[in-house]
This record gives sequence, C-alpha cells and structure tokens, in this order.
Amino acid sequence: RVWIPDCVEVWRVAEITRDYKEGDDILHLRLEDGSALAYPIEFQLPPLCNPDCLSGADDLVALSYLHEPAVLHSLRRRFLEVNAIYTYCGIILVAINPYKPLPIYEEEVIYAYSGREMGDMDPHIFALAEEAYKQMVRFGKNQSLIISGESGAGKTASAKYAMRYFTTVGGCLGHSSMEEKVLASSPIMEAFGNAKTIRNDNSSRFGKYIEIGFSQAHVTGAIIKTYLLEKSRVTFQVKAERNYHIFYQLCASATLPELQGLGLRGAESFHYTCQGQCTMAQGTNDAADLDSTRHAFSLLGVPEANQLELFSILAAILHLGNIVVRGRDRRSVPLQPADEALGLFCTLLGVEASQVMRWLCHRKLVTAGETYLKPLSRQQALNSQDALAKHMYGQVFRWIVSRVNRALRSLEGHHTSIGILDIYGFEMFEQNSFEQFCINYANEKLQQLFNLHVFKLEQEEYVTEEIPWVFVDFCDNQPCIELIEGRLGILDLLNEECKMPQGSDRSWAQKLYQTHLSSSHFQKPKRPTDAFVVCHFAGKVEYQCDGFVEKNRDAVPEELVGLLRASKSALLAELFLEEGDGPVSLQSRRSSGPRMAGRPSRRSLPSSQKSKKSISSQFKASLNRLMETLGSTTPHYIRCIKPNDGKQPFVFDSRRAVEQLRACGVLETIRISASGYPSRWTYQEFLERYRALVSREELMGTDEKQICSLALERLLQDPSKYQCGKSKVFFRAGQVAYLEDLRYRRLRAACTLLQRHLRGWLARRRFGRARAAAVCLQRHARGMLARRFARMLRRTRAAVMLQKTLRMVLARRSYLRVRQAVITIQAFARGMFARHLYQQV
Repeated sequence: RVWIPDCVEVWRVAEITRDYKEGDDILHLRLEDGSALAYPIEFQLPPLCNPDCLSGADDLVALSYLHEPAVLHSLRRRFLEVNAIYTYCGIILVAINPYKPLPIYEEEVIYAYSGREMGDMDPHIFALAEEAYKQMVRFGKNQSLIISGESGAGKTASAKYAMRYFTTVGGCLGHSSMEEKVLASSPIMEAFGNAKTIRNDNSSRFGKYIEIGFSQAHVTGAIIKTYLLEKSRVTFQVKAERNYHIFYQLCASATLPELQGLGLRGAESFHYTCQGQCTMAQGTNDAADLDSTRHAFSLLGVPEANQLELFSILAAILHLGNIVVRGRDRRSVPLQPADEALGLFCTLLGVEASQVMRWLCHRKLVTAGETYLKPLSRQQALNSQDALAKHMYGQVFRWIVSRVNRALRSLEGHHTSIGILDIYGFEMFEQNSFEQFCINYANEKLQQLFNLHVFKLEQEEYVTEEIPWVFVDFCDNQPCIELIEGRLGILDLLNEECKMPQGSDRSWAQKLYQTHLSSSHFQKPKRPTDAFVVCHFAGKVEYQCDGFVEKNRDAVPEELVGLLRASKSALLAELFLEEGDGPVSLQSRRSSGPRMAGRPSRRSLPSSQKSKKSISSQFKASLNRLMETLGSTTPHYIRCIKPNDGKQPFVFDSRRAVEQLRACGVLETIRISASGYPSRWTYQEFLERYRALVSREELMGTDEKQICSLALERLLQDPSKYQCGKSKVFFRAGQVAYLEDLRYRRLRAACTLLQRHLRGWLARRRFGRARAAAVCLQRHARGMLARRFARMLRRTRAAVMLQKTLRMVLARRSYLRVRQAVITIQAFARGMFARHLYQQV
C-alpha cells in the first residue's frame, strides 16, 4: 500500500496491483473505493504505508516510514477514531484543539500523571509538564515549555493547563494564596491582551513568557514577560474582529454605579470598538468577564480606587477615538471646543481641553534660532490622535504587567524555575504588515533554536548508545535570520529610514530592492506595489510596506505626552513619568503616583535628549534576551494544531493540518529523525515483538543483545540497515516494516498450520456428532415405528374381539327372537289343532 497525493484529503491510500520494475513509468494502483488508477511516476515513487500495527501510534517517531502522509494519517486517526487530542512526536507534544470541553483536566487527572514516567500513560500536556517538573527537581536545572501554533490552535488554554499543573503539584511554600495569584493573572492578561479575530474568539495579541519560580520543589512566585503587543488593534479592526476584551467589558457594564461618571455607552457608540461591526463575541459574557477581571485584580492586591482610575483611562481612550476632526487635507484643522468626546477625555484625565486641542492639531518645530507651531492637516491630526491612543494603551498594558509581577514576585527568590512560553505562531494573511513581520521573525528565531535542540538530542542519543552516525544536514534558517537582523538587513534599513525626517515606506522599499534582490530568501513581487517577499522556513510571505515606518517609529507627540505626565490623575502620571522600553519593558515600578510626581527632573528632559528605541530594536533586543533565557533551560515543545477553520468539534481538515505541521517544525523533526535510524527498540521490546522470527538455536543464548544481534544478522543480512547499541537496537527507515512483513508471513504460516489441524479436528468432531445424532434419531424413529405397529396390532385384535362379541350378541338375539316366535306359533297351532280335534271328538 502506498500514499498518493489528493486535492481534498492531501494524501490517500492506494494498493499496488501489478509488480513494479525498475524503469516503469506507470504504477498500477487500486483505490479504496475499488477503482483502478494508472499513477504516472515522474520523479520518485509514492511513499509506502506503515504496517497496521504502527498506524495510530501515540509516538510518531515509532513509525517505520517517517514522512508527511504517515504523520497526517496517524494524527487524523487518533483524533477522529479515538478522540485523542495529544500525540508525541519525539520531544514534541502535538496538541489538536478539539473545540469541545473534555473531562481530562480535572484534579484527579493531575494527580494520576504526577510522579509517572513519560510513556507510562497516554500522551497529555500533564505528562510533559510532569517531565519538566521531574527534571527540574532531579537535576536542579531550569526548564521551559515552548507552546506555539496558529491563532485559535489552543496555545493560551495549554499554557493555563500547564500553570494549573505546576501550582497544583508544586504547591506553594509559605504562601497559601500564591497559587490563586498565579492563576488569577490569566484573566487579567486575557482581558487586556486578547481580542476576537477572524480565526479565534480569544486570540492573544502579544507573546508572553511566564516564569514560575520554585524553591524545594514548591512554587514561590512567578514573573511575566511580554513581547510585541499589537497596539494597532486599539485604533483599527478589520470586519468581524474586535478590539481588546477590556473595552467591551467596560461598555457592557456601563450601568454599574461606580462606572456612571465615565460616560460609557454601548460598544457600537465608540469608533475604536465598532469598526469591525462585531461588538459581541459568541459564547462570551462581557459583563461577567469584567467581574472576573476585577476579582483577579483584587486577588493581586490592586485596590478598588486604582482599578477605577485605570478604567477611567481606558474610557478616555474610547472618547479620544470619538473626537471629531473636521476640515480638509492640507489645511489646518481646529477642533470644536464643544465636542462632547473631547470634554469627557479631558475631564477623565484631568488635563486642559485647550492644550489638548492645541497639540492635537499643531506640532512644535525647533530650529537653531526659534521655535514655532506648524498646523497639521486633517489626516496628520487623525494620525496623531491614533498614535496617542495606542501609546496610552501600551503604557496601560506595561503598567498592568508590572503590577501583576509585583504581586507574583517572591521576596525570598527562587532556586529553579519553569518557564511557559505562549507566543504567536507563524502568520500569513492576504495583507501582511509590520506585526506579521515581527511575529514571523520571532518564529524564525524559535525554529532555529528548535532545530538545534532536536539535532543535539539526536546526536546525544547516538553518542550515548555508541552508534556510529554521520552528521546530517538540517534546515538551517540562519540565512533568513541574517536577512532580517544582520548588518544592512531589513531591520537595519527600516531603522535607518525611521531616523530620516522625510523617511517613507516607498523609499524604504526601494532600498530593500537595491540591497537584497540578490538574496535567495528575498524576492520582489511581480505586482507594481511597495511590497517584498521573505522566504521563511514555513513558506513565502508577502509583506506590504505601507505602515512599516510609522509603526516602527511608534511616534507620539512629546507635547501630548507631557500633558498626560502633568495630569491630576496619580495613576496617569505614574504611567507616563518613567519611560520604559514600551510594550517589551517589564521592569516593575516600585514608586507610586504621588512619589513620582515629585521628580520634575525627568519631566524637564526635552525630547531631543531621550534616545527612544524603535519598536523593531526593542523587539529584537527582547527576542535575543528570550533566546538566551530559553538557551539556558531544557526546552519541552508543545505544537498546537487547529483542525479546522469553522471551530467545529472533532472535524479534521487535512489540508489545514498539513500547513501547520509544515510551519511548526514537526515535519522537519521527522525528516531529521528519518535521516538516521528513526526506529529504536529496546532489546526486550524487540524480543517480545519478533520472538516468532528467532530460531530455537538463537534462543539458547542468555544475553538479549546477543540473541537480537544473531537474529538480525540472519534476517536483515545487510549490516548498514541496523545498529545494535548498548540498550537499544536502531533501524533504518523501512526495516521495521520489513520485519513486520517477515513476522506476518511466519505467523500466517503458523496460523495456516493451526487452522488445518483445527479444521480437521472440527470436521471430525462435527462428523462424530452428526453420526451420533443420526444413530440416535434412527433409534428413536424405529422405536416410535415399532410402538406404532404394536399399537395397531392391539387395536386390530380389540376390533376383532369387539366384532366377534357384537356379532354373537346380534346372532343370539336374532335366534332367540326367531325361537320365541316359533314357539309361539307352535303353541297357537297346537292349541288350534287340539281344539279342532276336541271338536271332532
């Protein structure tokens, strides 16, 4: 049986009906529906199917033939037939989103996996978490769980289950509420960092690394590091998408007494929440979610007053989007003082309306000799308005992360830690912008780390088993990374363009074409647009240059930021007083608003003295720090797969699954494993499985390794097809299938012999039973006939007797009647004669 390509199912099974000979250009096949197919052989033969005993294995590396159709078939079979959503692929745990709650995450399941070795029980995220926890306790080395996948594949849910496992199994040393605090961080981060997208109703629009600290195997605290918040979502959403959840939670709870003064209304009333024309998400209750968010804030020690002040800032962002900017382009654009949204914005933030009107519509230019105001066009004013909203939300998010970390930080520190990386997967849309470029850049770095780790583990096992192994080439994406982050790379040219006063997306695109068209990983689209194509490890992605320079600058007018720093709101002053690294800066702030307000030296610094890094520089630096952190840990990989785009429970779209398997490195892992000795069996497992192939003389030995070596030398003959290590026997690809075929033939011959004797014995037993039954039937039949004949004889004799007696009675009665009549006649005659004689006498 072989796999052939299919336009719907990607791969389908067919059976070879005619022997193939070297040089044949057609392979004669029969499909599963019985139809015949002449398959043309163009470059290579179709991949072979695995034996049935390996189909649906819970570890894909155990497959004899390691290729794409085998992986896809095993995952599909386990998912649809067994409803198993977890499958091992070597060091990777593949998790398929079932889109349906499953009863496999209860506390009793946690304790069932606690203390067990991987492989003892079915694949599960708890098994991987237990392995990481056990290695941390046993070797004292930091561990990490790297969770990746597409939006909607279940990364955030997997991270939450892993956190629950560690807090449950690890317990909390001296802090009974630490477990609650660690789990309480999830609803807060989801409210402020998650949003509804086309692919996922609860999509994380930022990356996060949760580091859980342990001391004496007990949880002591945690810290959260975040990466690249998608701030552009604050001001714009495409159709069928939503802004961040917290805005809709506030709008849904606008009638609460404590929120009455914020001027909130329905989400459809605000420009920043209605652009996607989807203010409600299916299966969510925004008002109830706000209660959960506020409860989580309380658990983390954020006072009610600070929460309300935070909600005021978020409401002000919504009102900022409703400020009406009138006028034409290329003309000065004054705001209307009576604008209701402008009034609410200024009231909530405690700033002067006249100053806000002034600096939203003007820009201060400083020359060598003088300072003057330049009026902005309407579009420039709108851009300034959106930039302020994005900057405010970015600072709010940074403050949220710092407060969460302050609540989760352990005072006594920790000895070891387990990190959980929940980061965006490879993204490729019809329109790809700056966010997708950064996300795919991060995935390139993670994929490189993953390839090196897999390659290193593969090498270590061969060295441990003392197996001679030739180093194989693996897909090294270093050239693509160099294209992005190297000298005069895409990021370098982008940062250079951002420093130029007249820098634009078009001129940056031209520089890219001039510099990188000779690179094999860079292409220019055929369409006459400002765009470029990068050949990532997961595929080619076309990026539209529009917006790259502005998003990378992340420029917000310093005058507007200065107004917010001088606000009467202590929280707002705290947000904008200390300049961090934007969304990637995670240093906790220990100063409160009033204390920080007394530090004018930082406020008085002009913007020219502040070296603000671009977003790409910040992201690159934070990504390098993440790689260093992950490089110092023992990583464990979880690849989340989205089975279909319709979010239907237990529906498997093979085409979508294959795209994700290619993008997340599972197939590359399979390729690296298949290049060496992919199938590995311990000697005990080999003997248990293939004892039927071992001769009686070979079984006389006492050493399992010697027995296996002698048997394989006879069975495989070619020494390059296998290697005997210290504790395992290693097979080249396809050898297990060959052994399975030999085993099948041996067992078939044995079964035929058994069947022959069994069928003879059954036939003889059946004949004996039939003969005995026939004799028994004959005996009973003859007895019945004899009894019937005797009964007939008795009846006949009785009838004769009856007839004789009856005839006698009738004759006697007739005789007596005649005799009586004769006597009577004689009596009368004699009397008459006597009278006649008497008369004569």
